[in-house]
Amino acid sequence: MGPRSRERRAGAVQSTNDSSAVSKTSLAARGYVHDAFAALLVPGTARRAPLIHRGYYVRARAVRHCVRAFLKGTCTVPGAPRAQILSLGAGSDSLYFRLKTAGRLTRAAVWEVDFPDVAQRKAQRIRDTPELCALTGPFQSGDPGCTLCFESSDYCILGLDLRQLQRLDHVLGTARLDAAAPTLLLAEVVLTYLEPDDAAALIAWAAQRFSNALFVVYEQMRPRDAFGEFMQQHFRQLNSPLHGLDRFPDAEAQQQRFLQAGWTACRAMDMNEFYHSFLPAEERRRVENLETFDEFEEWHLKCAHYFILAASRGDALSQTLVFPPSETFPRIDPASPSGAFPASVVTGDSQGPDLKRYGHASVLLSPGLILSAGGFGEQEGRHCRVRKFHLLSRYCDFEWKGNQICSSGTGAQWDGRLYHTMTRLSDTQVLVLGGRLSPVTPALGILQLLFCKSEDNNPEDLNVTVTKVGPEEDSTLSCWRHSTTEVSYENQRYLFVYGGRSVAEPVLSDWHFLHVGTMAWVRIPVEGEVPEGRHSHSACSCQGGALIAGGLGASEEPLSSVLFLKPISCGFIWESIAIQPPITPRYSHTAHVVDGKLLLVGGVWIHSSSVPGVTVIDLSTGLSFEYRIDTTCVPWPLMLHNHTSILLPEEQQLLLLGGGGNCFSFGTYFNPCTVTLDLSSLSARQLGLDL
Repeated sequence: MGPRSRERRAGAVQSTNDSSAVSKTSLAARGYVHDAFAALLVPGTARRAPLIHRGYYVRARAVRHCVRAFLKGTCTVPGAPRAQILSLGAGSDSLYFRLKTAGRLTRAAVWEVDFPDVAQRKAQRIRDTPELCALTGPFQSGDPGCTLCFESSDYCILGLDLRQLQRLDHVLGTARLDAAAPTLLLAEVVLTYLEPDDAAALIAWAAQRFSNALFVVYEQMRPRDAFGEFMQQHFRQLNSPLHGLDRFPDAEAQQQRFLQAGWTACRAMDMNEFYHSFLPAEERRRVENLETFDEFEEWHLKCAHYFILAASRGDALSQTLVFPPSETFPRIDPASPSGAFPASVVTGDSQGPDLKRYGHASVLLSPGLILSAGGFGEQEGRHCRVRKFHLLSRYCDFEWKGNQICSSGTGAQWDGRLYHTMTRLSDTQVLVLGGRLSPVTPALGILQLLFCKSEDNNPEDLNVTVTKVGPEEDSTLSCWRHSTTEVSYENQRYLFVYGGRSVAEPVLSDWHFLHVGTMAWVRIPVEGEVPEGRHSHSACSCQGGALIAGGLGASEEPLSSVLFLKPISCGFIWESIAIQPPITPRYSHTAHVVDGKLLLVGGVWIHSSSVPGVTVIDLSTGLSFEYRIDTTCVPWPLMLHNHTSILLPEEQQLLLLGGGGNCFSFGTYFNPCTVTLDLSSLSARQLGLDL
C-alpha cells in the first residue's frame, strides 16, 4: 500500500471515531450510561436510533467491567506501584474524566495514543473547556507537531501512528510509562483497522514490554455468515475494511491469537454472552425499558458479531478473574448436520418486481399463486412500510413471475402494517390479524382481503378489495409478532391467536379464539400448564390443534420449547413435546409440518456460534435432526430471519420469501430474490438411515 492510500485509509478510520463519538453522546443523553463528559469532548449532537444505543451501551458496559476489574486487582494492593491505563486509539473517549470524577485515579494514571490529528484536536478541546481543565489540574502542551499533545500529573495524550512500534516504545518511555507497573491496555475497535501483520506486531510488542499487564480488546468477528458479510461490505464502502477476520474469525481463534503471542491467559466471548452473564437482571430490565424497541433480531446478531477479550500476563494480573466462569448463559450447539437442503434462486420473469421486504406475511392462495402483504421494504426506490401487495404466480412447472398490485375500490386501504399474520380462508379470501404501524402504534382491527380474478384467470389482473371486519373499537388484537393457526373444535373452524407483544406488554402469554363463520371472539376451555409468554415464535396447524415452537421470552432470550395445543373432547390441552437431542433456542423462524415432521426454518439464535439452518423434528419419536442450507447457488448474503416461507408439498420444495433487517449502523438489508429449498432428501428412508 502506497503512502497516499495509507493516508486515505487513516482518514477513513478517523472518521469512524467521529461517528462513534456522536453515538456515545447520544447514548448518555438518553440515560443508558452516566457520562457528563461525552458532550463536552464532541461538538454537535445527534439522536441515534435505539438499536445503535443498545450496541454502544453493551460495548461501554463491557469495557467498564474490565477497567473496574483491573483497578480492583491493582489499586487495592498495599504498596503496589501506580496502575497504568494505556488506551490505544482512544479517540474522543471520556474514560479519564469518568474515572477521575469517580475517584478511581488516586493510585492510577491514563495514557492515550491516537493519530496526531485526533490527539491534537482532543487536547485542544480540553484546553478550551474549563470543566475539563478543572479535572486534569495543571497541564502542559507540546509544540505544534510534537508527539506530546497534553500532559498532567495523571493524564497524557500522545499523537502517533500505532504501526510505528519503535517510535511508540520510545515515546511511551519518555512519557514515563513504567514497563514494570501493572498496565491495562485498551483497544476498542482498533486492531481490526490495522493490517494483520501490524496488529500481530502490536500484540507481541505489548506482551514483551509489559511484565504485568491486561490487554482488553473489543471488536468484530464472524465474517463468514450473512450478517458478517454485510458488516464487512459496510466497512469496505467506508474505505476502512476490517482486517484479520478471516484469520481470526471467532472468539476461540482470538484467544489463541493472544496466547501464541506471549500472553499467559486469555478469555473472549461475544456480547450476547457478556450481556446475559455479567450484567445484573435488574440493569438489563432498566436498559430494555428506556426506549421503545422492536429490532431484536438485529440486536442479537450485532452482539453475536462483536466480542470482548481480556488477555493477561504476569503473576498478579493472571489471578485477576475479569470474566469468572458463569453458568447463566450455556452454549447450546446444534447436533452435527444430517444433510443439506440445496437452495436455488426461483427462476422466472426477470422483469418482475422482487420481493424486497421483511416483517411481512405470505399465504398460498391456490396452487401456484402466493400473496405477500405488508412489511418494511423497498418500494419505488425508497425504504418504507410497503403498501402494495406482491403476487408470485407460477406460469409453468418451475417458472414463477412476480407482480405488484394495489387495493381497489373505495373501501378501506391497506395500512402498511408489519409483523401481522395472514390466514387463507378460501381461494378468494384472506384474513389479516394484528400487526403494528410503528413500535408504539398497533394496527387495530381485522382486515379481510377479497380477490376477484379476471375472466382469463390472469394473476396480473387480480383485483384486491380490503374491508374491515367486526366493530371498529375491537382492540382484542392490539399485538404483533404473534401467531395465528387454524384449529378445529366441535367440527367448527377457529383461528387460534397466541402470544406476541404490545405497546403495554413486551411479551404476551394469552390467546384468543376467533370463530371463522361468525368472525366473533369466543371462549374455549384450555387445560394444562400455561406456557411461558413469547413472541416471534412459529405456529403450525396439526391434527386439529396447533404446534408452537421457539420464540423470544420475557428476558429477551430465545426459547427452545415445542408445545402442542392438543384437541380434547371439552376443548384443548397444552402438552410439551420432549425432543432429543435438545434443539438450540431460536426465534424469528418459520415452520411447517411435512409427513409427521416439524421443520423449523432459519431464524436467530444466540447460544451457538453456528448459523441456523433447518431443524427437523420427528413428531412421533421426538428425535431432532439438523440440516444445513447449501447457499452455493444463491446470491450472498442470505438472511433467514423476518422472512416468510411457503411449502409446496407435491414439489417437495420450500419457497423462502423476503427477509433481512436493519443491521445496526451498517444499513438495511433485504434479501434480493426469492429462494427455493429442495426438500427431496427429507424422507422416511433418509431419517431411517440417520438413526
